[in-house]
Amino acid sequence: MGQPTNLYFTLLFLPLSLCWGQSSHPSCDRCDLRLSCNCSYGGFTRVPTVTDRALTLDLSFNNITVVNVDDLRGHMQLRALSLHGNRLAVIHPSALDSLWSLEELDLSDNQLTAVNHKWFSKLGALQELNLLNNPYSCLGSSPVFQRLVRLRRLGFGGPALEEVKRRDLSGVTQLEELTVHANNLMRYESGALADVWPLGRVTLSLHGPFLTNVALASALLDDVSYPETPIVLENLLLIANQSVQPFRATSRRRVRHITFRNLSMSDEAVVDFLVVMDGVPLTFLSVDGVILTGSGRWEKASWSDHKSIDEFFVRNVVALNVFSFVSFLQLQFLLHYPRKVSVINSQVFVMPCATSKLLVNLQYLDLSDNLLTDMTLVETLCDGNSTLKDLRVLNISGNALKSLSTVSWLVVKLSKLTHLDISRNAYSSMPQGCSWPSTLRYLNISRAKLTTITPCLPATLEVLDLSNNDLKGFILALPALRELHLSGNKFLRLPPGWLFPSLQTLTIQSNTLNMFGRSDLQSYRRLQSLQVGQNKFVCSCDFVAFFQSSIKGGGDVHLTDGEESYVCDSPLYRQGEPVGRVSLSIVECHRVLFVSVSCGVALFVLILVCVLLWRLHAFWYLKMMWAWLKAKHSSRRRRRHRDRADSEALLSFDAFVSYSERDASWVENFLVPELEEPRDNGEDSVNPRSPRPLTLCLHKRDFLPGHWIVDNIMSAMERSRRTVFILSENFVQSDWCRYELDFSHFWLFDGNAGGNAAILIMLEPLSKDDIPKRFCKLRKLMSSTTYLEWPQEEERTGEFWRSLRNALREEDEDD
Repeated sequence: MGQPTNLYFTLLFLPLSLCWGQSSHPSCDRCDLRLSCNCSYGGFTRVPTVTDRALTLDLSFNNITVVNVDDLRGHMQLRALSLHGNRLAVIHPSALDSLWSLEELDLSDNQLTAVNHKWFSKLGALQELNLLNNPYSCLGSSPVFQRLVRLRRLGFGGPALEEVKRRDLSGVTQLEELTVHANNLMRYESGALADVWPLGRVTLSLHGPFLTNVALASALLDDVSYPETPIVLENLLLIANQSVQPFRATSRRRVRHITFRNLSMSDEAVVDFLVVMDGVPLTFLSVDGVILTGSGRWEKASWSDHKSIDEFFVRNVVALNVFSFVSFLQLQFLLHYPRKVSVINSQVFVMPCATSKLLVNLQYLDLSDNLLTDMTLVETLCDGNSTLKDLRVLNISGNALKSLSTVSWLVVKLSKLTHLDISRNAYSSMPQGCSWPSTLRYLNISRAKLTTITPCLPATLEVLDLSNNDLKGFILALPALRELHLSGNKFLRLPPGWLFPSLQTLTIQSNTLNMFGRSDLQSYRRLQSLQVGQNKFVCSCDFVAFFQSSIKGGGDVHLTDGEESYVCDSPLYRQGEPVGRVSLSIVECHRVLFVSVSCGVALFVLILVCVLLWRLHAFWYLKMMWAWLKAKHSSRRRRRHRDRADSEALLSFDAFVSYSERDASWVENFLVPELEEPRDNGEDSVNPRSPRPLTLCLHKRDFLPGHWIVDNIMSAMERSRRTVFILSENFVQSDWCRYELDFSHFWLFDGNAGGNAAILIMLEPLSKDDIPKRFCKLRKLMSSTTYLEWPQEEERTGEFWRSLRNALREEDEDD
């Protein structure tokens, strides 16, 4: 029975295994040139495939529930892997074995109910591990971090962590940062964290133990408290004396840095804490996010010794029933000593002058993001009476201040003031003149509403931040200025560099600049760092060439904001293209030269074509064609006129004679007398009738003066029965062959006059090859028509004239 059953299950699960093996992994192609693959928020339910050369892989905020054995195989070069914010519940014991080079691993905010030591057995290079906020109750039965000899930053724990045993951190010898979330911790073996040394920053979230198990909280604090180790405590509720007792462990260890985050505390607990820390060399005390209850009674702690306090940092403080709090004057035992005080975003609208006078050692004061006005600032700075005589840094940004002249008047007597931050206030104008401390070196007036710059600015400034205003220009000499920040304004060009002979850093991003050039930068003698990106650049040839050759090529000025910030805004077809990758053609960059060369080439080609056309007699053909068309049009018009008049064409001449002007003497001395005035010489003895005189049409004699020559020719040809061509060397060598008469050839050879209309007379021996090729009709006619030759012997002239008369009288005989 066993074998059939096994066979049955094999056949049942085989298709499923085949389908699982054939299912392909999703892919993620969001990898940059640095081989960093950002696949977060991709909706992946399985680990996607990326290039096996990836160095960083971010899979945070997906829906991955399982990491299988093959999901990460082959990523031996991976340095950082983040699976933060998934629903990860299962990781195969060997899933991470191939990640030998992994240095950072983030598995926080998932659904891991147990931590398996096999996950990390091959991760010898791991330096940072985050296991926070997973639902495991302990760190496992075997030491989880035994093989992580290079681990330097560790975070573990979550809402379900109940137990920390002594061997849990076995193998971890030193840490730069340790974070433990143990709000519901119930069991802690003393010494579990004591073997970690040296120990850097420690962050503990111990809400439950501070309320219900003071001994546990004390033991844990005792194990991580060292004089130079900053302690950060989160999510605490300190109400009565009992809840403050765990700090006795930090008191015994002489801890010098304590920070509270997300703290709810009564004034009574504050007093008890100060009493517990009496005489401890605490130098730094920070409270970030605190709800303060009570009425501010601090008298019971007035005898405590806190002379070592150097810095108070308070942010996001909410005092319930604030108007019931008594004056802070009772805290003078604390306020005499600190050199740095920060009260940020705590709805402070005034610090009374009496309180300010208590801060006799103050060098740094930060009252940013509060409710100070010009009037209450006058009270805070004691009407400018130089109360805070040692103050070097003053930050009053993010308040409701409006008058620059008021600020300058209040701080002018602060003789040691070097840094002043008055940004994010409502300054809309700048007075023409202001008085400032001669020691002022740093001034920040960013994110205001300034539209113009005046000589109000002190000439002693080395760093000036005017970013995110409404400035369009900057014409003010600041000889000592080393850094100038003008981003987020409306500058059309770089400010003149001669105004800032010492300037080394200039940021002018997100303005309305469209280009800058070598001449702009040459005026800055010492400029080294430049940020001009995120502007609306016009990618002209000059700008692109300058950017790619000087800036990108590595000149004296370094673009610290990266080449990717320099993008073309125009022309439209270049919009969005990085300036460093633009490739402009010769046509775009050398338009005048290109047009000049193109015109030169075109002119040369045109001349060449004209010469070629002239050699091929194309102009002659065109001229003849145009004349012929025009003449045809005139002829049709005359015919239509005769047709409307019902008249017949009148033949006035027996022949139209076409000849060269150089042969006019032969025509006038021989042809005309012989044909128009025939002599009775007895040649025709058979026919006693004397020959009828012929009428010839000669252009010199019969063309109507004042009429277009072509019309005369057409009229003469229409009124003639024959056309006689007197061919000679003069006729064929003439450039236009007497254009007016040559046109008659062209018209006549169109075919409308019939095949026998032309009579050719050869005055001298002339072959067809002697006729220019442009007279193609005439050459054809010589090949197909018999022509008469003028005899060189005088005795044959009679026969010539008889043949010519017969040719001209053929039509009469036919009639």
